[in-house]
Amino acid sequence: MKEVIAIIRRHNLQETKAGLLGIGIPALTMVSVEGRGKEKGIPGWNYELDPALPRVEERETGAGIRLIPKRMISTVVEDDDVPRVVETIIRTNQTGNIGDGKIFVCPVDDAMRVRTGESGEQAIK
Repeated sequence: MKEVIAIIRRHNLQETKAGLLGIGIPALTMVSVEGRGKEKGIPGWNYELDPALPRVEERETGAGIRLIPKRMISTVVEDDDVPRVVETIIRTNQTGNIGDGKIFVCPVDDAMRVRTGESGEQAIK
């Protein structure tokens, strides 16, 4: 089993959910997050930048850094499903512009369904 974690633009969440559902992946968790990449949230490069967001002061330079609102989605899938999940997330989020997002694939040792006590792959089906 693998956990696929993706950080995507806010407005792409619905299309991403529909794409995953279309390939048979209905279960996911979504969290609203704020962060920055190597561009450090520099104003002007991301049209989603919210000017009302608070600045985080950088101690070394004193320059303000803006945090960009994003959505982080996570789903645990069987190993064989990972390529289709990753391809779907890329297809529904790739614009070729800075800020398209990141995908992380992490191993999952085990999973347990609380309601039934099932474990392993049975718990994620």
